[in-house]
Amino acid sequence: MSENCNQICSSCSEDCTERKEQKIDFSEKPHELSSIKKVIGIVSGKGGVGKSLVTSMLAVTMNRMGYNTAILDADVTGPSIPKAFGVKEKAKGSEFGFYPIKTKTGIEIMSINLLLKNDNDPVVWRGPIIAGTVKQFWTNVIWRDVDFMFIDMPPGTGDVPLTVFQSIAVDGIIVVTSPQELVSMIVSKAVKMAEIMNIPIIGLVENMSYFRCPDNGKDYKIFGESHIEEIAEKHNLKVLAKLPIDPKISEACDKGMIELLDGNWLEPIGEILKKMEGERSD
Repeated sequence: MSENCNQICSSCSEDCTERKEQKIDFSEKPHELSSIKKVIGIVSGKGGVGKSLVTSMLAVTMNRMGYNTAILDADVTGPSIPKAFGVKEKAKGSEFGFYPIKTKTGIEIMSINLLLKNDNDPVVWRGPIIAGTVKQFWTNVIWRDVDFMFIDMPPGTGDVPLTVFQSIAVDGIIVVTSPQELVSMIVSKAVKMAEIMNIPIIGLVENMSYFRCPDNGKDYKIFGESHIEEIAEKHNLKVLAKLPIDPKISEACDKGMIELLDGNWLEPIGEILKKMEGERSD
């Protein structure tokens, strides 16, 4: 260290042993007119496990419990949230920013499909542009009086999850999985990424866990025995819920009627989130 060291390493060319690494802050503030209390990320290690379904059902669950909820659809190349809610209206902007679309029951949604001319138009963008778009959904959209925002993230551990974890103040994540043994390895990757990024993991949700036969009332493990308990024990996590294979769930999504779906599978998660909300208000 030089005798004239001023402790400002960024302006110094000396390569000394006491040089301090300068941490870069990637965090972004939401729009100045936004009000968001809690942000919950919904992640998965791979696609096709029902992450968007769980995101939608959680928003509906908390909405039914009396909270103002919102969904930031960060799955830019595979947006499915608007369809699940039957939302066809396009988002509009003003000199102040963009405004999310409200569903039938008042859930606020922002998705790339609400900005595209046609819902079927593909988003053929490179990773940095997609990640930048997600960041704009946070900074340029006016989210009004939101108690719980759920971020539906694309599968894997790529650009978008990294951008969300670095840029947005995420209060916790929920990891969605399915029973197949292969998934356990992939889920572990998602869990480890969250641990590296110091993001609290609320717990795990297993989708397509079983099929309850309407004729005899028995449960059948269509995809084999579950491994979610092993994953939870390995990472000291809670199993929050197990969703069945139920035709009425997929039918509700296909018809844009997820808000009318009758089911209490995620109510235990609602109680956990309710306690989280109480912790902030104390």
